[in-house]
Amino acid sequence: MAQQQHSDQELVAHIARGERWAFELLYERYAAQALGLAMRMMQDRAAAEDIVQEAFCRVWQRAARFDVGAGGNVRAWLLTIVHRLAIDAQRKRKPDVEMDAHDDADWDFEDRETDVFEHAFANIATDHVRAAVSQLPERHRQVIELSFFWGLTHREIAQQLGEPLGTVHSWALQGMNRLKSLLRQQLS
Repeated sequence: MAQQQHSDQELVAHIARGERWAFELLYERYAAQALGLAMRMMQDRAAAEDIVQEAFCRVWQRAARFDVGAGGNVRAWLLTIVHRLAIDAQRKRKPDVEMDAHDDADWDFEDRETDVFEHAFANIATDHVRAAVSQLPERHRQVIELSFFWGLTHREIAQQLGEPLGTVHSWALQGMNRLKSLLRQQLS
């Protein structure tokens, strides 16, 4: 069966009935995009592959709960699962620096304090950006969220929104200009 013969919603309905062929088609359709998103978020191929595997396992397990009748966006559902799993994995990551018992005397508490403050400021900055993005017009906000928070290309966004690529480029540029203005206002 060719990939294009079945919509995403049809595939999920078949997956909900335990039909493996539908799961394989959905995997073929979206595994590369899911891996791309996970790679951008994790910067580690092995971790990204684990996340994609877990995401597709969840699709298999939860397909019956997906509301096919409402015309839900399967791709967005899958990428949301990947995004959430990647965030969870980032939270669970251990610090990059490991200490030996002998290194305790060399531990620089100022560095640790700096790391805590840098992390706090990064979270504050993220909150400011998200608050500013939420003030953008719907189309600009949608393009910026899909691009920066979900890792989609402008071409992928154009396909998802059913808009010409040039329009998406324009909305992204206008949105970024407005976002810069909003962030400047917040900082002053």
